[in-house]
Amino acid sequence: MHLASTPRTALAIWTIGVGLALPTRAEQAKPYDPSRWEDAISAIEARDQKSPPPQRGIVFVGSSSVRLWPVATSFPDRRVVNHGFGGSQICDSNHFFDRLVAPLKPHTVVFYAGDNDIAAGKSPAQVHSDFQAFVAKLHEALPETRLVYVAIKPSLARWKLADTIREANGLIREDAEGDELVSYLDVWPPMLGADGTPRKELFREDGLHLNDEGYRVWTKLLRQSLADRQSATPR
Repeated sequence: MHLASTPRTALAIWTIGVGLALPTRAEQAKPYDPSRWEDAISAIEARDQKSPPPQRGIVFVGSSSVRLWPVATSFPDRRVVNHGFGGSQICDSNHFFDRLVAPLKPHTVVFYAGDNDIAAGKSPAQVHSDFQAFVAKLHEALPETRLVYVAIKPSLARWKLADTIREANGLIREDAEGDELVSYLDVWPPMLGADGTPRKELFREDGLHLNDEGYRVWTKLLRQSLADRQSATPR
């Protein structure tokens, strides 16, 4: 039977054709693939096997701001382990939690991630949800372990995302205030200048990663936080 050509049928045929030609939302979304970090995680494990890190110390985990932090020289009086892997998001630390954190049974975890999440387009709600998943893993595997979450930092390179970062930080801070095992380390006040923007002298040339002076600021803040936690009444 011949189908008469009318504006309505033409539109229907065009719509079907477009629907067949364009990928669906599910096809467009790239699936989460933690295997991209396998080499980095395996390298950390090989390093630990060669030189076993201390048990029941402080494990630093998260993205490049952790990986580049010279924790051994910054905290020579404490048993510290750096398990940061650059470019990672909170969900990556969640995925590798059982390999990076749990085996060392730390009394404290220092966690920095979320920066790359926001830059990748994740919403504050998504970042918050991923943070909650990390806390849930920590409480289940290590119910006495404390967590210090270092706030997503302000930076020159990502200053246009400042409002989004503040929103994500606010959600996480609210959670921390309701959990006696979790502390929120606010790095914003000392990282901003008199004009309210990030202090250039704290960053490397890329305007994103901290330089030695930037890490001195973070180290001072974390030292005080750890001291406060140590004097607090255990759970």
